[in-house]
Amino acid sequence: MTDTSDSSLRPSARAVSSPAQDMPAARVDLNMPAEAYPVLSPDQLSRLRTYGEARPTSAGDIVFRAGDTELDLIVVDEGVVEIVQVATVDGPEELVSRFTAGHFIGELNLLTGQTIYLTGRVVEPGQITHISPARFRALMAEEPDLSDLLLRAFIARRKRLQRGAGARSIEIVGTSLSAASLALRTYAARQQLAHLWFDSDSVAGQSLLKVAELTAADLPAVIMPDAILRNATPGELAEHVGLSYRSTGEEVVDLTVIGAGPAGLAAAVYGASEGLSTILLDAVGTGGQAAASSRIENYLGFPSGLSGNELASRAAVQSEKFGARLFSPCKVVSLDVGGDSLRVFLDDGTAISSRAVIIATGARYRSLALPNWAQFEGAGIYYAATELEVRACSKQSVTVIGGANSSGQAALFLAGRGSTVTIAVRHHDIGSGMSAYLVDRLQAHPNVTIKVSTEVTGLAGTDSLAGIELRNRVTGETETIACTGLFCFIGADPETSWLHGVMTDGDGFVVTDQQLLPGDLPKCWGSIGRTPLPFETSIPAVFAAGDVRSGSMKRVAAAVGEGASAVRSVHQAIGVQA
Repeated sequence: MTDTSDSSLRPSARAVSSPAQDMPAARVDLNMPAEAYPVLSPDQLSRLRTYGEARPTSAGDIVFRAGDTELDLIVVDEGVVEIVQVATVDGPEELVSRFTAGHFIGELNLLTGQTIYLTGRVVEPGQITHISPARFRALMAEEPDLSDLLLRAFIARRKRLQRGAGARSIEIVGTSLSAASLALRTYAARQQLAHLWFDSDSVAGQSLLKVAELTAADLPAVIMPDAILRNATPGELAEHVGLSYRSTGEEVVDLTVIGAGPAGLAAAVYGASEGLSTILLDAVGTGGQAAASSRIENYLGFPSGLSGNELASRAAVQSEKFGARLFSPCKVVSLDVGGDSLRVFLDDGTAISSRAVIIATGARYRSLALPNWAQFEGAGIYYAATELEVRACSKQSVTVIGGANSSGQAALFLAGRGSTVTIAVRHHDIGSGMSAYLVDRLQAHPNVTIKVSTEVTGLAGTDSLAGIELRNRVTGETETIACTGLFCFIGADPETSWLHGVMTDGDGFVVTDQQLLPGDLPKCWGSIGRTPLPFETSIPAVFAAGDVRSGSMKRVAAAVGEGASAVRSVHQAIGVQA
């Protein structure tokens, strides 16, 4: 990968070494809510300390510094530790939080392995207890009440960082009419990275470009305390913050899950929680197509609904709690099934040996074969309707195409943000593919117009989408309407073009278990002495779950069930008891 970092901003130049050597930290509101910063009871402190090593501290000591990747959970026994956002190109050092006796220091990066861009500094001497990563994992497994308390605090602290001083650790600058900029912002959002977005055309964006010595040719760019990434991609950002693939040190892992949608996330949760060494890989980021949904209202147990991204974020944390390792973007390009173990190859040539593999790659979005379609992707054409996409066309005229639940959810979300929404459906009856509760809401909403038997046949605009042509499939009549956002939900094709040697059906979906006839199975099955297990493919110990599997229901709840159930078959296939 090309090195686009700026060596003048490396951690050694920024690292905080003592109060006397640095500018005073800017004071911020340190109102620390109890959920994010609980004070531990004597019993909780005592139990935590049994997992760690006590160390005396002096004023000015550095507990950890920006750029560290191997972090301990830290318990403050005596004294005071301040956490600061180190100085960046556009701002001075800033105080983030202050920990006193009875507090613990740490957040989600203890689970994700993400590089930290904050520094912990002792301001009043005392004693702290360091709990190493290995002992932290043991703690999470052996102390369920402490584990729950820590997780709630970690999640609350990350949300607080995303809204506060910690967000300056990662600053993304680009144009809102750029697919590359949208890809970076989407990745950062899906990975729950604390970050700030600057439109390069805004006053703040122009100021940031100036102080960072960037030009339009460098965009999108990512500015961090230790580097500036020019023409940045999600892969480069992931590598720099420590979220790209890193070997676990194991020669062969028990389970590799390919795809981090609902099926893959469920497989990772159940695999890791049942003792399998588990790796989860995704070419884009956690959530899959579900993360593109603004609201899922028919998922069991959430009567008020939740966003697809929220569901995916919770599942990712849950899987990491049990020890699963999540890496993205990590693109799998092939699967070698000919050796003693299965080998998963990434696009950089890395090979991961695994005893079992679950394919949960889902499907890729379909597009329309129209002139200038690619030109407007990210600049008016979108495949998701989350806050990121909606901001670009809020309170304007937009169109949603497609007749499934995802289309209805997107239309309601857009209409709720003040947009005038046209929903165009090729079928003559919108209720043929959409849940009745969504149809009723769309028909009742004053900001929504439903056009059935209708398709998009043309696009208009210069730098960004401005209008579309609609054609009635029955009468042949056409009309041109204003449209600054075209949200495309017209289905998807299975993401299996990389997969060779595993049987698929005529549409490319993976065939499993009872769908496989004796003649479909390679000779190796004769020596195994069994037929394919539930969710097992034509290759032993290779399974498929979720939307990529032939005959799957194509619903979030069904995908979660398939991912979890596939793990049971994994145990049977590799001889490990759940």
